[in-house]
Amino acid sequence: MNNSKKSEIVDKEFKCLDKGFVRLVDFMGDDEAIVQAARVSYGKGTKSINEDRSLIRYLMRHRHTSPFEMVEFKFHVKLPIFVARQWIRHRTANVNEYSGRYSEMKDEFYIPDIEQIRPQSLLNKQGRSSDIFPENIANEIISTLQTTQEKLFKEYSELLEIDLARELARINLPLSNYTEWYWKIDLHNLFHFLRLRLDVHAQYEIRVYGEVIADIIREIVPLAYEAFEDYVLNSEFFSAQELNIIKSLINLDLPDNDTLKQSGLSSGELSEFKTKFKKIIQ
Repeated sequence: MNNSKKSEIVDKEFKCLDKGFVRLVDFMGDDEAIVQAARVSYGKGTKSINEDRSLIRYLMRHRHTSPFEMVEFKFHVKLPIFVARQWIRHRTANVNEYSGRYSEMKDEFYIPDIEQIRPQSLLNKQGRSSDIFPENIANEIISTLQTTQEKLFKEYSELLEIDLARELARINLPLSNYTEWYWKIDLHNLFHFLRLRLDVHAQYEIRVYGEVIADIIREIVPLAYEAFEDYVLNSEFFSAQELNIIKSLINLDLPDNDTLKQSGLSSGELSEFKTKFKKIIQ
């Protein structure tokens, strides 16, 4: 990655939601680091794969994850506390968060855009519906959220004024209050984070952050991100039972070589596809 491109990404705040952001503080490694680590590990076994792209795709396709762990990213993130509580479930990372015990919390709260004010989904117990409220009701909900946030922060400030300990004064602040942290993670585990948080079923608010992070790392590890999109993000995994259904539906004749060559798969990928296909039809 050239220095001019790096200067466009590192230390730049990429806005998320109404008051949040993601900022790439630093990173170590790129596509070349993945290849370098893999060739040390595999030795002579990788000499038949000449191009970096082919090797990275091979690693991703066969789930050889350790070379991707050679690349690390450190982010500064500002996010609502309820998003942070979802985010922290990804435990294979290093985190240092803004402390309400040592510092005063800021008067910054998340208010959803009006199009995100939606009823509970009838199909998804943990998500919102695709339907929307009438505009007057949605505005009333937003007003209620703002009024409650203002009231609770006013009470918080009053408790600080009478010298109540900060660690106690903060306890009534809502989950919509913004927090900040430094978050450091290797590329393998970041891909796992993105696989879950870019999914259409992920909560909208954390998906916004996932999309921004994806755009950032795509600039730094374009070959690895391309492989991640092809073999993880835009792929599907089937159970044994599902494969049995597929067997009953598909044409059991393998396409001719000319058709296969037009697929865009490399010779190695075509060979692996033929093996998979034969496994299905047997």
